[in-house]
Amino acid sequence: MSIAETIKSRISTRAFLDTPVNEHELREILDVARWSPSGGNLQPWRVHVVSGDARARLIETVKKAIAENPFADESEIAIYPPKLGEPWRTRRYELGEAMYQKLEIPREDKPARIAHLLRNYEFFGAPVGLFFSLDRQFDKGQWAHLGMFMQSIALVAAERGLSSCMQEAWTARAKSVSAFLGLAAEEQLYCGMALGYGDTTEKVNQLRSSRVTVDEFATFMTE
Repeated sequence: MSIAETIKSRISTRAFLDTPVNEHELREILDVARWSPSGGNLQPWRVHVVSGDARARLIETVKKAIAENPFADESEIAIYPPKLGEPWRTRRYELGEAMYQKLEIPREDKPARIAHLLRNYEFFGAPVGLFFSLDRQFDKGQWAHLGMFMQSIALVAAERGLSSCMQEAWTARAKSVSAFLGLAAEEQLYCGMALGYGDTTEKVNQLRSSRVTVDEFATFMTE
């Protein structure tokens, strides 16, 4: 696929096969992604890869933390503003409803919706989980660089037939994950990414979020 085709076809995959992804392939993906843009060539990103027994132990650790305190919020980063304005609030709402419609989970079935949300903490069944962090001295510029690095990983993976899902849900369990990964105090966790082979038989993977037109977000000045 071309770069344009890869960008347009990539989705947030929420159901994976248990087909393993070997470390050699993961290293090759990261070896390409490391060439992502980086202001001042700081290359500020850190990535922590879990698979196999480590992945299973992490899932068990977070499940235990959730069972002990299901309403705990360990996040240091606000993923969304507390009072999200329009049109962004509607976009987020419509995406959520479209996803649950694919899953055939009605709005009133709160337990089923929560159960699906908790699938985040199993990487939606993906055999590989990646976590991204930055040194705490960095600010918005380096966070932007990290985002470009993550996008590169997702696109290189897609080119190789792999699927991914950026998982900001992990921020709610940032302390538990950081402790498991052994992150130093000066290192701040952002989010996770599920990586593996998508299960094309699952309806949730038929979801394709909409996008506004170019004229709705771009301004062209010629004079």
